Amino acid sequence: MRVVLKQEVRGLGRPGDIKDVADGYAQNFLLPRGLATPASSGALREVAQQKAKVRAKQDRAHGDAEELAKRLEATTLLFTLKSGKDGKTFGSVTNRDIAEALKRDTGIDLDRTKIHLEEPLRSLGVHKVEARLLSDVRAHLTVAVEPAKSS
Repeated sequence: MRVVLKQEVRGLGRPGDIKDVADGYAQNFLLPRGLATPASSGALREVAQQKAKVRAKQDRAHGDAEELAKRLEATTLLFTLKSGKDGKTFGSVTNRDIAEALKRDTGIDLDRTKIHLEEPLRSLGVHKVEARLLSDVRAHLTVAVEPAKSS
């Protein structure tokens, strides 16, 4: 019997999947528990519409992420840190600092967990920092760390 899954069924599939299962399994387990419905032409049409909506939403999110990546690529953030005579800094720039500076300077509200730093920036100079927007969309923004002017 062909069924359309309404919920995730372990070992069988996810919601919206169309599966061929044994008649007894469908009639005695899946259908009574509301985990699936028989695969009628109306149910198949509804599944196709839902999948199209999900795909359109994913495409929009991907397009928005690529647009944001272009904006981030063109962004340079400037941080000033106190430093010693040998160029060693007192303090560091973290992904939280970068996220706050992005929000303050450019209005881009990016979650700090999307900004990938192996470790906080503790050296003076220009650094490339990766932002992982989606699994396949990444951007590299420029972060400049300069010494604070001493008075």
